[in-house]
Amino acid sequence: MIAFPNAKINLGLFVTSKRNDGYHNLETIFVPVKGFCDVLEVLTAARDATADIFNNSGLKIDGLPQNNLCLKALDLMRKFAQIPPLNIHLHKVIPFGAGLGGGSADAAFMLTLLNEQYNLGFSLEKLESIAAQLGADCAVFIRNKTVLAKGIGNEFYTTHLNLAGYFIQIVIPPLHVPTALAYKNVTPQAPLVSLEKLVQEPVELWKNSVKNDFEPSVFNQYPEIETIKMKLYNEGALYASMSGSGSSVFGIFKQQPDITWPDNFVIYSGSL
Repeated sequence: MIAFPNAKINLGLFVTSKRNDGYHNLETIFVPVKGFCDVLEVLTAARDATADIFNNSGLKIDGLPQNNLCLKALDLMRKFAQIPPLNIHLHKVIPFGAGLGGGSADAAFMLTLLNEQYNLGFSLEKLESIAAQLGADCAVFIRNKTVLAKGIGNEFYTTHLNLAGYFIQIVIPPLHVPTALAYKNVTPQAPLVSLEKLVQEPVELWKNSVKNDFEPSVFNQYPEIETIKMKLYNEGALYASMSGSGSSVFGIFKQQPDITWPDNFVIYSGSL
């Protein structure tokens, strides 16, 4: 079977408080970008196979294969069900460490694909519970719809946000922003107005209210990321923001943008 794990953006990201376990509570809206995706193929291996085979193409995957989130998802799923040796191929399109959830999406789609391919019968709630063990934002890709998220990004609530008819451009420079650096200079603070209420205002008004709390510390260290955001506004974006802790920046437009970027940037343009 083949699945297409897609990216997400964070529309607004408030760091609201620090937890006793060392993590931070957040308030954000996850918006799936279903046209920007990896390709994941999973086949049952030959009868005489005794181990999984994992191959990848597209963007380079650093580290040992067994550390890939797809394989970690498979190992975790085998704690709940018998799954034969597999032949797995992952074609990477979504850059790592860009704040787009590419690795998390791969893991979540692996869970849903296995559930369907081997008729495991797990509910969406069960799959979300398993996905949450792999990473804070993995679970959002199980239902793969726009949600308001709280907690560490794993508590989901219905949102009335509707971006149908708008266009998005995502710009990813060749930079990696360590998440720890993004948190370093953030002072947690509960927002005066909830994010859910803020996004009910016209998109044109979001610029001064729908914030990403990571931007000040990241822009201070990587001013070129702020330059990308300003260029998106100069080219007609109604709203522009860094996604997650970066390095990706997205702009929301009334019409499909036509903007020139350096050749070493990864660019996605499409509809929402």
